[in-house]
Amino acid sequence: MIDEHNMALGEKPPFSRPLTLTEVPPEGLEIKIAATDAERAALAQMNGLPAVLSLEAALRARRWRSDGLEVAGELRAHVRQTCVVTLDEFDSEVVEPIELRFAPPKEAPKPRSRRHEPEPEAIEQNMLDDDPPDPLIGGAVDLGAVVSEFLTLTLDPYPRKPGAEFIEPAPEAEEEGGVVSPFAKLRPAGK
Repeated sequence: MIDEHNMALGEKPPFSRPLTLTEVPPEGLEIKIAATDAERAALAQMNGLPAVLSLEAALRARRWRSDGLEVAGELRAHVRQTCVVTLDEFDSEVVEPIELRFAPPKEAPKPRSRRHEPEPEAIEQNMLDDDPPDPLIGGAVDLGAVVSEFLTLTLDPYPRKPGAEFIEPAPEAEEEGGVVSPFAKLRPAGK
C-alpha cells in the first residue's frame, strides 16, 4: 500500500541528484551534494522529524567492473528530533559512512526443460559473502535518494534527549505481595 510516507512508482524522491554512468570518468569523480531548504523540509516530513537543519554528503563515484558504479563517502546531517521520554525537541548530529555498488539488473533465468540440459553451476561461497549490487536502472544512480535512504536508516526510531531518564510513577496502592496489578484501576471501588 502506498501512503504519504512511501513514494509511488515513478515519483521523484524529495532529495534527488542523478548521476549517470557516462558522467563518471575512468579515474572516478568526487561529488559534494547538499539539500536545499525545501528538500530538507520534505525529508523532515518523510522521517517524522521537526526539522532537518542541514544535510550534505561527500561522495566518490568510480566505475565498478565494466558496467557498474561504486559509490563511497560520508553523509553529515544536523537534525531536530523529539525525545520519546520528555517530548522535548533536541538537536543531534548524524554522521554515516556510505558504501554501495550498482550494476545493471540481470535478466531473469530462463526456465529449464528436463531434456539433457546441464545443471546450473554451483554458487561459490565467496559470492554469497558480499552483498549483491543494487540495480543500476537506465545507467543512472540517484545519489540524493541514496543519501536520503542512509539518513532514514541511521535515525534512532526512539530518540532520547541527552540526560533524559524515564522515572516510573510510584504505585498508588499495593496488593498482596507488594505487586500492583495493571488491572487494579478497572475494578469497582471497594473491592
